[in-house]
Amino acid sequence: MIDHISVQVEDPAASAAFYDRVLAPLGGKRLLDFGEVIGFGTAQPTFWIGPVTTEGRAREVHIAFTAATRAGVRAFHAAAVEAGGEVLHEPRVWPEYHPDYYGAFVRDLDGNNVEAVCHVPE
Repeated sequence: MIDHISVQVEDPAASAAFYDRVLAPLGGKRLLDFGEVIGFGTAQPTFWIGPVTTEGRAREVHIAFTAATRAGVRAFHAAAVEAGGEVLHEPRVWPEYHPDYYGAFVRDLDGNNVEAVCHVPE
């Protein structure tokens, strides 16, 4: 149902470097780069970042990226921590969502709640 999503960031270059690292374990990469507006995806850009264009600071959003495997969730989490992300929740099963929901949550450089999730058993 969602074709793409875009979030505003304080420092597009720093955020782009963060997402270059954390999306790589999930197969994501920078596909389009217009300087301060950058699109990431696997086959087409589905996740975009760009500079704050409204008054004040950007509001926090929650973004969940699909991981094909639980190892991908763990690699995402490790990359996010190495790239300066704040740990919200270590990788684990979240049975309150469903028995095979395996996810990890971090805050990106702009305070967004960013997750990688795998929906299949190990």
